[in-house]
Amino acid sequence: MTSVKNNNMFPPGLVSNLQQVLLSRKGGGGEEEKESDLSNDDNDQSTEPSTSACVENTEEEANNNSKPVVLITNGDGIDSPGLRFLVEALVREGLCSVHVCAPQSDKSVSSHSVTLQETVAATSAEINGAIAYEISGTPVDCVSLALSGALFSWSKPLLVISGINRGSNCGYQMFYSGVVAGAIEALICGVPSLSISLNWKKEESQDSDFMDAVAVCLPVINAAIRDIEKGVFPQSCSLNIEIPTSPSTNKGFKLTRRSMWRSSPSWQAVSANRHPSAGHFMSNQQSLGLQLAQLSRDASAAGAARRLTTQRKNMVEIESVGAAGKSDSNRVKKYFRMEFLDKEQEDTDEDLDFRALENGFVAITPLSLSRHVEEDAHLAASDWIASTLHGDQ
Repeated sequence: MTSVKNNNMFPPGLVSNLQQVLLSRKGGGGEEEKESDLSNDDNDQSTEPSTSACVENTEEEANNNSKPVVLITNGDGIDSPGLRFLVEALVREGLCSVHVCAPQSDKSVSSHSVTLQETVAATSAEINGAIAYEISGTPVDCVSLALSGALFSWSKPLLVISGINRGSNCGYQMFYSGVVAGAIEALICGVPSLSISLNWKKEESQDSDFMDAVAVCLPVINAAIRDIEKGVFPQSCSLNIEIPTSPSTNKGFKLTRRSMWRSSPSWQAVSANRHPSAGHFMSNQQSLGLQLAQLSRDASAAGAARRLTTQRKNMVEIESVGAAGKSDSNRVKKYFRMEFLDKEQEDTDEDLDFRALENGFVAITPLSLSRHVEEDAHLAASDWIASTLHGDQ
């Protein structure tokens, strides 16, 4: 008889089970062994996929592989209604294989920032009909990672769509925009792209407006997919699409130029008296990761404050001037919060993006990486809109 010695490292029940297994392998299992074998056979049969299921899965994968890949990202985060309604509509259309790579939280004013020297996590997400990941980074991180070939099996989709964003991104506001930056990153990588935003108004807009916005921009997306495959889609530019506040009553598509409009930044001081915890204040917009990063930096500074250096036989103690010797009581610390406020614009040019949007048009603005090709890109986009979109309407 083979025994298992218990060195107080395993529970008695586990030891007993191991002894039974060893006995059965020696031939002492008898009927119990046969019953166990039959039970295992049943389990194998129950867990083994049927031939028909395998065929169905293979056919589904083949169908997905035969469709062009469209990558979706945004700035508002993967749970935003604009992205969800857009993905659902594209899946229903069935013209493409939809892949999603979007920020796990709101990064709508992250501009073209990327995450360096920190780990970016990609977590699978449930969106029916799509392969989706939420990313602990910016929209540019999402597009860059997706196009790198490290996350998906492909490295170059047919089209990248960034949106639908909550709030317009006309004029200079584009420079702050995470949703526009996602589309521009795709353009930098040589992939055609669209950025889409809804002119959201706090007092009158609601989530269902995103469904109407999807219905408005879907013809543009379908035409883009079709013409990219044909090789007639405008190159060297990304199209920024601005949808009016009431999408269902829009006046049609209009090619526009980028204006100099932007919201006014408004900084407000946060009083330490009104906020007793201001000494440990961190904006509620900051993520836990940023807080942990701050703690890490504080710990590093404390550790670097004092170090020992051995020079031959002498021990020399060096004190850092960066952290040690400074008292918080001698430092002035103030706290502020910033928000963007809309302001009136005097420019009356009807061909500017913000003016066309205010007048109820769907404003389409070509964005290029260089002023040398900006005029050519504008003309190419104009021809495409005239021949494709207006023709469809």
